[in-house]
Amino acid sequence: MSDFDSAALQSAAKDHLWMHFSRHGSYADHDVPVIVKGDGLHLFDDRGKRYIDGLAGLFVVQVGHGREELAEAAAKQAKELAFFPLWTFGHPPAIELAERIASYAPGDLNRVFFTTGGGEAVETAWKAAKQYFKLTGKPLKTKVISRQVAYHGTTHGALSITGIPALKQVFEPLVPSTVHVANTNIYRAPLHGDDPVAFGRWAADQIEDAILAQGPDTVAAVFLEPVQNAGGCFPPPPGYFQRVREICDQYDVLLVSDEVICAFGRLGEMFGATRYEYQPDMITCAKGLTSGYSPLGAMIASDRIMEPFLQGDTSFTHGYTFGGHPVSAAVAMANLDIFEREKLNEHVRENEDAFHGTLSRLLDLPLVGDVRGAGYFYGIELVKDAATKESFTDEESERLLRGFMSKALWDAGLYCRADDRGDPVIQLSPPLIADQGTFDEIEQILRSVLTDAEKLL
Repeated sequence: MSDFDSAALQSAAKDHLWMHFSRHGSYADHDVPVIVKGDGLHLFDDRGKRYIDGLAGLFVVQVGHGREELAEAAAKQAKELAFFPLWTFGHPPAIELAERIASYAPGDLNRVFFTTGGGEAVETAWKAAKQYFKLTGKPLKTKVISRQVAYHGTTHGALSITGIPALKQVFEPLVPSTVHVANTNIYRAPLHGDDPVAFGRWAADQIEDAILAQGPDTVAAVFLEPVQNAGGCFPPPPGYFQRVREICDQYDVLLVSDEVICAFGRLGEMFGATRYEYQPDMITCAKGLTSGYSPLGAMIASDRIMEPFLQGDTSFTHGYTFGGHPVSAAVAMANLDIFEREKLNEHVRENEDAFHGTLSRLLDLPLVGDVRGAGYFYGIELVKDAATKESFTDEESERLLRGFMSKALWDAGLYCRADDRGDPVIQLSPPLIADQGTFDEIEQILRSVLTDAEKLL
C-alpha cells in the first residue's frame, strides 16, 4: 500500500471536498475517514486499518475490490477509444453490452438506454413513459405512483418519485404529479401482519386505489423496487407483484422495476423481477452492472415502449454526455464475464439462507426487532421494546445511530449503514463473494456494538 500524508489529506478534505449526504459540521472535531485501498471484501484507510466492506461500497462492488482484470479492461478500451457519445452514433462496447443486458432481461425488454447512474436511469424511465403516452394518444398520462419511504434518486424527477419527506423538503417545489402508497414492511403492517398473502394483496390494492383517485387517464407509471431499500430491505409479500401487474394491465399503467440496487446478483439473479416472477415494462439499473469500477447505469425498455420511437422522424429528446461511456461499457462486459465464470448468482442463492440465519442470531438481543431481506441484502430493525415493537423517538434515534452506532461500527472494523429513513435500521449488503466466515465476523461485530448500545440506552 502506498504511503499517504494523512495530515495533508485531512486538511485538503476539510478545506475543499464537499462530501455527499454529509454533516460537515461533525468534522470540526473529527477526522474525515479516508479510504485508500480495497482488496476483496475489505477496505483500508490512510492509516492502514482494515474494515469489512459490509455495504459493497454502496450496494455496488459485487465482485469485490481489487479485480485487476476490470482495471485492465478499462485501460485497454481507453487506449482504443476513450470516449464517444451515443448521440446518433454507436460504438462496439455499448452495442455489445446492450445486446448482453437484453439477453438477461425478462420477456421482451430488448432496448437499453445507457446513463451514468441510477438516478439518471429513473429520470430516463419517467421521461420515456411521458413521451410514450404522448406518442400513443394518451397525453394526460404523466403521473407516477411509488411507495412511502422508497428512495429512487436525487435529481428533481427521481427525488419527486422518492417517498422520504426529509430528503425532499429543502428542495421543494419538486416535479408535480407523484403519489405515494403503502410499502411492504410487514413488520409494521397496520393489518394482515400475520398473513403475508393477505398483506400483499392489501398493499398492491393501494396502488389501484391511488390510480382510481388520480384518474386512470392521468397515471403513466408505477415505480417499485423488487426489495425496497430505504426503511430497511422490505421483500415483496407472496403474490404482490403479480397483483400489481394485473392492476397496471387493467389501467394501462407502465410497471417500472427500479433495480438500481437489486439487479446484477444482489438477490441471486441478474434481475429481481426474474426472482419474483413478474414482467416489468421497464427496468432501471446501475451500481452492480460494473461493480463500481466505472460509472454506468441503464434503462431497459420493452419492445412495446420502443415501438412508437421507431416511427418516422420521432426522437426521444433525452440523453447524457457520458451515458454508455465506452470505458464503462467495456468494464461492464468484463464484470459480467466474472459473474458467469464464478457463478456469483448461484453463490448468492446457495448462501443467502446462511447469511440470513447468521444475522438472525442477533434476535436474542433486546434492541433487535426484525431481520429481513433477501439474497445478500438485509436490514436489521432496531426497537426500544422487541415485544411491543416500540420504536425510538427522533431524539433517541439520533443519539443511537449517529451519536453512537455509526462510529462504533466503524471503529470495530465494519463499514455498513446505520440509518433512520423510516424506522432505525442497520443495513448489510456485502460483495457477492462473501461466505460464512464473513457472515460470522459481521455478526460478532454487530453483537458487540449492539450490546454496548443497549448499555448506553
